[in-house]
Amino acid sequence: MKIRVFHTGKVYVSHALPFKDAQKNPNPFQMSLLSLYGRRNRIWLPVSAYLIEHGNYKILVDTGWHRDISPDGEYNRRAQVKHMGLGHFLLNQGILPEGQSIVEQLAALNIAPEDLDFVIMTHLHTDHASGLKSVANAKKILVSAAELQDTEKYPIRYVSSMWDGIKFETFHFKNTGVGSVGKSFDLFGDGSIELVNIPGHTSGLTAVKLNSGGKFVLLFSDGGYASKSWQDLIPPGTALDEELAFKSLLWIREMSLSENCIESLANHDAEVVPHEIIF
Repeated sequence: MKIRVFHTGKVYVSHALPFKDAQKNPNPFQMSLLSLYGRRNRIWLPVSAYLIEHGNYKILVDTGWHRDISPDGEYNRRAQVKHMGLGHFLLNQGILPEGQSIVEQLAALNIAPEDLDFVIMTHLHTDHASGLKSVANAKKILVSAAELQDTEKYPIRYVSSMWDGIKFETFHFKNTGVGSVGKSFDLFGDGSIELVNIPGHTSGLTAVKLNSGGKFVLLFSDGGYASKSWQDLIPPGTALDEELAFKSLLWIREMSLSENCIESLANHDAEVVPHEIIF
């Protein structure tokens, strides 16, 4: 199994969004550019996506930013507001340098969107789902049923225009005993790729656990924003359910500390550089 770690641009956010400020505990408005608190201590973080090559299968996890946010590869405020709306722009800004969109990076590997057997969405927040339309020709685009339900129940947290025209195939977590709430979905039915529910940040948030030869790699999306999240038990600053978010972080910590864990990767970890994992 081979995993390629891509960076598809960066996102600019209040420090309290990825790393909860337990003292201030700001709400989303306070973390936005409309607040003095939100304008201070902002940080740039990478936006990751992953290509998994498993047997004859090519599987993309998340899509990163779409070229629409940076048409010329530079920071473009007007383009971002058009792409995701003013409310989301005020909370998180982005930039996508030339050559870093997921389709550009796949093309450099001679992989077209239609060559992808699966696109797995860990969840549908803007910096994960922005590039969906660019891979619309993939054979299957998967998202958890629980995540789709969140988009309808909490529409303000999402930009549904990012998946206009996308034909999702939903999967349902089963009671397997795997994960922070004991729910997962076995993609191939052989234990090689497990889609694990790690709720809190969103209800349908999905970690991808890749297993081979008794070893595994864990892609834990926004269950934590960096290795220090599970090392120091710092949950994300935005969560639908803070208790579940912390419970999921404890599970991520347990998995990350396992002697069988090769790598444990957050989507936005500034310490992670693009690389390959073969095991």
